[in-house]
Amino acid sequence: MLEVKNLTVQFKVGKNLITAIDDLSFEIKENEFIGLVGESGSGKSVTALSILSLLPSNAVIKSGSIIWQGQDLLKQTNKQLRLIRGKEIGLIFQNPMASLNPVFSIGNQLVETIMLYEKVNKKDARKIAIDLLHKVNLQDAEKKLSYYPHQFSLGMCQRIMIAMTLAMKPRLLIADEPTASLDVTIQAQILDLLAKIKEEYNMAVLLISHDLGIIAQNCEKVFIMYLGRILEKASVAEIFHHPRHPYTEALINAIPNPNPNIKNKANVKLGETPAINEIIGCCFNNRCPKAFDRCFKEAPDLIDINGHESACFLSLM
Repeated sequence: MLEVKNLTVQFKVGKNLITAIDDLSFEIKENEFIGLVGESGSGKSVTALSILSLLPSNAVIKSGSIIWQGQDLLKQTNKQLRLIRGKEIGLIFQNPMASLNPVFSIGNQLVETIMLYEKVNKKDARKIAIDLLHKVNLQDAEKKLSYYPHQFSLGMCQRIMIAMTLAMKPRLLIADEPTASLDVTIQAQILDLLAKIKEEYNMAVLLISHDLGIIAQNCEKVFIMYLGRILEKASVAEIFHHPRHPYTEALINAIPNPNPNIKNKANVKLGETPAINEIIGCCFNNRCPKAFDRCFKEAPDLIDINGHESACFLSLM
């Protein structure tokens, strides 16, 4: 369905070019639920924006391709991309309040979106809008069509954004930290909603998060990202029970244990994350407790062993 091949994205900062995505490759198949995990600054959101060509003006795509249904999105015109954005690939942003127009009612925005993508009149579009709000469990949907974004909680706004995305019936839904600003109870409701919608609409979902717990509960496969590169790919069960990359082990060990008597294992070296441009060898070598000479000279490719891929020389041992 979607295949990202050797994608490198840089940003112009003054006279310098800063690499945000470095030779990134992955694919998403029909109806898959994929989790893309990494700490802040790993390049997760840049990956999402790259897929839909929504990068800021100072971004430069140095190399690579993004193949959607056999066509390279990086070679499409703006007019062609507008037919793909939303209709074929939907995107839910971290902050729903920033995605909704504050001067128009929710009904106005939903109806306009529906009429743009469906050949229906305003009356029928309104009925579809009410039905979509019911699907995302928003009570008194007909009444709330006249409400403005500021009259809703953050969790409700996220439900409205999901409803607006569903109005376009995309085949792939990219959810970029959709629960980042929500409390734990609302998080669970939004994620449960995404899972139900995925099955009902037969969509593929790319869930971007820094929270491994959220990924473990909802996804089928996981991509572990660090400094613009994917360091490990596997099923959820493989990642959590048999991690092969030291960075993945560090992320898992950083998950808080509910037992106060058990301390988390600290298995990374202290120090700041380096810039991608400064790295020689493995991008994790300066923080890895298992690094050896080769790690500081060569950058390992993803090594596939029975469907579990890891960019670590230890996988060969």
